[in-house]
Amino acid sequence: MALAAFASVFMGNTLEGGLLLAMFNLAHIAEEYFTSRAMVDVKELKDNNPDFALVLEENSDGSPQFSELIYKKVPVHDLEAGLYILVKAGEVVPVDGEVYQGASTITIEHLTGEAKPLDIKAGDRVPGGARNLDGMMIIKATKTWNQSTLNRIMQLTEEGQLNKPKLQRWLDEFGEHYSKVVVGLSLAVAVIGPFVFKWPFIGTSVTRGSVYRALGLMVAASPCALAVAPLAYATAISACARKGILLKGGHVLDALASCHTIAFDKTGTLTTGNLMCKAIEPIRGHRMGIPCCVPSCEKEALAVAAAMEKGTTHPIGRAVVEHSLGKDLPNIFLKSFESLPGRGLFATLTGPKSGTEEGELLKASLGSVDYIASLCNSNAESVYLKEAVKNSSYGCEYVHAALSIDKKVTLFHFEDEPRPSTENVISALRDHAKLRIMMLTGDHAPSAWRVANAVGIKEVYCDLKPEDKLNKVKSISRDTGGLIMVGDGINDAPALAVATVGIVLAQRASATAIAVADVLLLQDNISGVPYCVAKAHQTTLLVKQSVGLALSCILFASLPSVMGFLPLWLTVLLHEGGTLLVCLNSIRALNNPTWSWRQDLQHILDGLKAFFTLLLKRSPANTVQAAPL
Repeated sequence: MALAAFASVFMGNTLEGGLLLAMFNLAHIAEEYFTSRAMVDVKELKDNNPDFALVLEENSDGSPQFSELIYKKVPVHDLEAGLYILVKAGEVVPVDGEVYQGASTITIEHLTGEAKPLDIKAGDRVPGGARNLDGMMIIKATKTWNQSTLNRIMQLTEEGQLNKPKLQRWLDEFGEHYSKVVVGLSLAVAVIGPFVFKWPFIGTSVTRGSVYRALGLMVAASPCALAVAPLAYATAISACARKGILLKGGHVLDALASCHTIAFDKTGTLTTGNLMCKAIEPIRGHRMGIPCCVPSCEKEALAVAAAMEKGTTHPIGRAVVEHSLGKDLPNIFLKSFESLPGRGLFATLTGPKSGTEEGELLKASLGSVDYIASLCNSNAESVYLKEAVKNSSYGCEYVHAALSIDKKVTLFHFEDEPRPSTENVISALRDHAKLRIMMLTGDHAPSAWRVANAVGIKEVYCDLKPEDKLNKVKSISRDTGGLIMVGDGINDAPALAVATVGIVLAQRASATAIAVADVLLLQDNISGVPYCVAKAHQTTLLVKQSVGLALSCILFASLPSVMGFLPLWLTVLLHEGGTLLVCLNSIRALNNPTWSWRQDLQHILDGLKAFFTLLLKRSPANTVQAAPL
């Protein structure tokens, strides 16, 4: 552009050269504005982030001083876990922590997109970035700034916008070679034009010269519009972040749009994951009606199971520990512990011996019914155990776990309910996204089908161990051309890693699952999955439109410029106008996605209608209105 402007001045067109520079600078400012729109959500997060935190002074015993609330300002980047932070009304929680004292109402809308305020009290966890709406509370920091939720969101969003998809990498590489071709063609037009087409070299008042035409070609064919065509990827990542959906790059959007199958884990994904222990049922080795356990068979089993599951993240383990709280149970102490993935736990414990006060060494196994059945001494005992589950009064639709203590077997029965919005999510993915939907779970068929029927899933694969689920995901991805795996990230990290796209509920997920997943859902539900899929289809369509628009503008402006039909200033106007049109088309990714072009067209028409309605309602500036009498 600068070369064209100076060449115009050199050829005597001073006014045109100045106009070119002005148009180029204005267009550049507009392009920067539209590009910054794609990063607006990350900037808002940074603006909401406090620079300092009010750290309370501590007493000699390490507790915070409550009487005078003496505090000091500490930069948030210097905060450490264990510090006590004062958060006043209207302030933002600087790092992840736990409410030590006080109660308040907070909002995490800018983190997860969830507008509903949350009431918190002492003992509740609070993510960094949450805004305190009222009251004053003391937060005990549990993470440093680098580990906190707010910083992780900003880092993942910025990294996602920097991770270029395949098309963008190709356009970058193509642009380098294309620019050299354009320069070569422009030189050829300038040098060869006078000999082949009899154009004057400099130009006259009647005919534009070959140099002028070459400059027009150089401007018109410049790949600026092509370079900004992938802006829709960054815009879409920003729009998803606003909804509490973090994408690890634009390539994830391409992968989502290419998938035709989606698989869901059951427990904790389709269901709440908050299992409730409905009953504890001794079934083998217990002497019914005769005291054989201390203080009772049910209490001994619950105490042993709670000791084995203490600190676990598995839904069944959490349900066992929660069920044991507040109950008068015998003291059980863990001596050794072994985890068997996909099967269960084995532990050696000490506990009360029946009829004495002495401690007894207990060997216990806790896990799936199949795992406990495999430990039986004979096939007959194994069959008896499985039949006992089928014949239980609690039915096969419950989630079951079995505990074996020195060959005495007890059944635990759990109930898990589907998430309230799951049926709508499945319906949207099936009816609008046209995806093949299935469930992959380690639960038994009756329990799996109970949830599947409730949410509308017709294809279920059950009784899958982690390695079975991994192989199933591999085979389906290979056969269908791509699979989206949605899980809670507790025990399905391998399946998430091998899927075409892995989507995980970040609040529940392990660090491994978060590392291998492609999409993180910050809300503790799967309502963001249809939005994510729709956004992927919207973005890929916008990028294709932008590339087509850019090529059309280049072709439309290049040929007339070479033929001498367009002045240089009009060529610049067409070129920069095309670039701005591509930018405008790209930031449409900030809008909510639609499932069809008809809905997209209706959205545009509604916007135009609202614009013209507002325009017609405005009174002309020169209208004289009579004053009231």
